[in-house]
Amino acid sequence: MSRLPGLDLLRAIAIVWVMLFHSYLVGGMGEFWQAGITHGWMGVDLFFVLSGYLIGGQLLKPLSQGLPLRPGDFYLRRAFRVLPAFLVVLAIYFTVPGFREAEGIQPLWQFLTFTLNLLIDYQHNKAFSHAWSLCVEEHFYLVFPWLAWWMTRRPSAAKFVGLCVAVVAMGLALRGYVWVYEMAPVRGLDDVERSFGRRFVEDIYYPTWMRLDGLLFGVVLATIQVYRPQLWSRLQRHANGLLIAGLAVVAVAIFLFQERTALLPTVIGYPLLSLGLALLVAAGASTRSWLGRWRVPGAGWIAVASYSLYLIHKPVFHLVETAFGAQLEGRGVVAFAVYAVATFAAGALLHYVIERPFLRLRDRWKAGTIRTGAAAVTQG
Repeated sequence: MSRLPGLDLLRAIAIVWVMLFHSYLVGGMGEFWQAGITHGWMGVDLFFVLSGYLIGGQLLKPLSQGLPLRPGDFYLRRAFRVLPAFLVVLAIYFTVPGFREAEGIQPLWQFLTFTLNLLIDYQHNKAFSHAWSLCVEEHFYLVFPWLAWWMTRRPSAAKFVGLCVAVVAMGLALRGYVWVYEMAPVRGLDDVERSFGRRFVEDIYYPTWMRLDGLLFGVVLATIQVYRPQLWSRLQRHANGLLIAGLAVVAVAIFLFQERTALLPTVIGYPLLSLGLALLVAAGASTRSWLGRWRVPGAGWIAVASYSLYLIHKPVFHLVETAFGAQLEGRGVVAFAVYAVATFAAGALLHYVIERPFLRLRDRWKAGTIRTGAAAVTQG
């Protein structure tokens, strides 16, 4: 499958947005970037929508053609994609303490079992905490193939819509319950981070069951594309309208999240944001849309290396600040350039030395599997 420029641009925006948000680790990047820093966490939600759309399509298309689910192939492909770079960065975190952007770190077994987002003590163990989103993705990879298989045994639009409504409603109810009964009682206490803010991260922002909206909306796009191709074609013909609508919905979500931990955005903000981002992804999937035709130099490479950049950017920020923080303080554009160059260099190193070789190995394994299967059919 050829790469779609619009989706590459969205992926590049997502990772740059996240990195800007995490620049708070080094005091930010100046007033010019403040809007990006404030709402850059939304880049993770954009990654979720993209993942739901792309992974959903990979699984649903063969199932829609009557082919059997091959979970072993799927999990092996995901392992080649996710584990090598992750394990390398994880090993550095645990063998080189100076690499960490914060002193405390959760036990190794929680990273290896992808349970970090469910068990983290955020007050004391912030190092490599951005791996929480990878945990959500891994849980999605684990469950969704079987859910897709079950849903496609007897495809039903009513059953699918009912499941989607149930997932969104569950998120609304759980986030509302936790906010009212766990967060509200400690709101206003002196130690905000230890009480209200920490509970928000640990009990609402990180847990998988609270953050399914983005993945769900991505899967909805994939389902329309696979099972309702005529509807998908009509949507693609109006991709620019989807783009405008998506930008409008995201703007409303940004306005709603001005007070990020308040009750209203906590309850309804995530599905609203995911809807807007899904509209952008639908527009980006069209090569005829403004988004799909917009060629931004370097966006394709950033998209390809986005996973490595995500894994490595926080410790790189920390290392640069440790070495040159005093000289870069208050230097605006120069500081931004130094942090950016260091991060992209480290991301490129991780991508080309670790990530890409394993992706090539995966492709060779896949090609060999196909040849073996074809030979078996011929001989049979």
